[in-house]
Amino acid sequence: MSLAPRWCEMADTAPAMKLVSCFALLLLTIPGLAAASNARPNILWITCEDTSPHLGAYGDAFAVTPRLDAFARQGVRYTQAFAYTGVCAPSRSCLITGVYPLRLGSHHMRSTAKLPPDFKLFPAYLRAAGYHASNNVKEDYNFVTPPGTWDESSNRAHWRKRAPGQPFFAVFNFTVTHQSQIFCDDARYRQNTKRLTPAQRSDPDQVTVPPFHPDTPEFRQEWARHYENVTAMDYQVGDVLDELEQDGLADDTIVFFFSDHGTGMPGVKMWAWGPSLQVPLLVRFPPKWAHLAPAAPGGTTDRMVSFVDFAPTVLSLAGLELPAHFQGTAFLGAKAGAARTFVFGGKDRQGEAVDGLRYVRDARFQYIRNFHPHLPHGQYMSYNWQHASMRRWEQLHLSGRLSGPSARFFAPRKPMEELYDVRSDPWQVKNLAADPAYAGELARLRDLLAAEMSAAGDLGLLPERELHARSAARAPYLIATDARANPLADLRRAADLANRMDPRQAPALAELLRAPDAAVRWWGATGLLALRADAAPARTALLAALDDDSPDVRIAAAETLAHLGALDRTLAVLEAALKSDDIFARLSALGAAHRLGAAARPLLPVIRNAKLVVPGQKDASDYVGRMVEYLPGRIGG
Repeated sequence: MSLAPRWCEMADTAPAMKLVSCFALLLLTIPGLAAASNARPNILWITCEDTSPHLGAYGDAFAVTPRLDAFARQGVRYTQAFAYTGVCAPSRSCLITGVYPLRLGSHHMRSTAKLPPDFKLFPAYLRAAGYHASNNVKEDYNFVTPPGTWDESSNRAHWRKRAPGQPFFAVFNFTVTHQSQIFCDDARYRQNTKRLTPAQRSDPDQVTVPPFHPDTPEFRQEWARHYENVTAMDYQVGDVLDELEQDGLADDTIVFFFSDHGTGMPGVKMWAWGPSLQVPLLVRFPPKWAHLAPAAPGGTTDRMVSFVDFAPTVLSLAGLELPAHFQGTAFLGAKAGAARTFVFGGKDRQGEAVDGLRYVRDARFQYIRNFHPHLPHGQYMSYNWQHASMRRWEQLHLSGRLSGPSARFFAPRKPMEELYDVRSDPWQVKNLAADPAYAGELARLRDLLAAEMSAAGDLGLLPERELHARSAARAPYLIATDARANPLADLRRAADLANRMDPRQAPALAELLRAPDAAVRWWGATGLLALRADAAPARTALLAALDDDSPDVRIAAAETLAHLGALDRTLAVLEAALKSDDIFARLSALGAAHRLGAAARPLLPVIRNAKLVVPGQKDASDYVGRMVEYLPGRIGG
């Protein structure tokens, strides 16, 4: 009886090609022979969630991570590894595609981007080359996973399901360190950490509280919980490593360990400061593949790597050609490129809180450009307010008891630009952007960021509704470099004007309200909104904008007019938006009502009926639903 699969007998190929293919498959079915002929490494990703480099191997004396510390001694420790942003879904979309989320249209948290019809995620290239690709279990890419990406993606996926001797790429993701497991109930927490010994428990009194957090019992307790969750994850990592050893595969497998972004604590997760972005990255090379390692076992490398580099790196290690659309650079393997000198990324809408920033970071500085400086860092997000620490932080703010770095989070506005010396200020609490001594660095990094946004095809200066409307017939990826659909240069000029928050610019912003492009007009309205009462010279233009074709423009103009004594006009526009079938208009109107506070109380009957489910926009609908539930309490209804 033939050991080759039956489809080999039926293959509709040329005879010679069929013979070669079937012979190769036959080799895979013969124990020992297949392993001996395998000249490509297996690649294993062990990933966790919401964890900065809080490991003993990274010098954190409070961390209890014996298995990962031992793993680090066997492998190479990367000291400069960065997620795209400080939250999971956009960062995961970057990992799996090798393309920046701001180019894919997957940059907003819990959004649904449409990919081009022929777009492949990187495991599909591995599968085409004969690899078995399994994912256990999380995807969460902000888009639907294309067919053919994985052999299996489930909580049962495993390399053990591959054909005998077949090389594999496998992902095992652990969620015990996720933000939600910090504020979960006590029963769940005890279950999560049941393997910890008494000596492995964390004492809240010994926790180092970052300077941007108020030092309260709530923060100490939650930081201690996070460390215990990391120890629980360390056990799980050990389980997978043990399975690899038991299966006799450790000598043929390159193993990565990393997190999807920084720690899941308030003011860290969902932002883009250094602690939000920097992740642990450990890579172990067995002796067979030691020539691919950048350092000896137990060594370190300061090579800067970004999540956009991971897809090309895996294909490079597998000996494959790199697709031309990749925006990252392989940092290992035959296709490794020159070491990058900076990383680039951003932050956009998080939950129901609309925001936007872009950053570049090199070995010395991180520069941040805030595109919504008129809004505070600490916008309300119902998910984050499940933290006892977050609620306490807000209470301290409302009672006027915050000072120093911990007060920054709730400041009513953000600076347009932030600049941090990450060597001397790793927590990034001293903004150097206004310091004349750093003017040269500020200008250099400002220009670098603008160039990167342009080169990447950044879609982030389009309002989210416009992004979806303009890409409805095509994928966002395909309109990113279309100067008509995404006029990035014009949008950047409009945003620069809007973000100055300079009352002298009110006439120029009013002029933007007459621009042909709706997104440019929206930036004009947003700039006037930032001026509040100082937008009075543009009152006539704002009133005319209430009839604009774009809901984004109408809502921003209406919110501005509330600060100019035209509240009735404001409420009429917001009510119409809340009754519309446009889910993004509802989301924007609810956000405006939240900011207006008690002045928006006449809208409460409409707000309570503003839930809307739109096919294809489930996640935006979910955030609207959340706001409908909590807004009456937040604005005093």
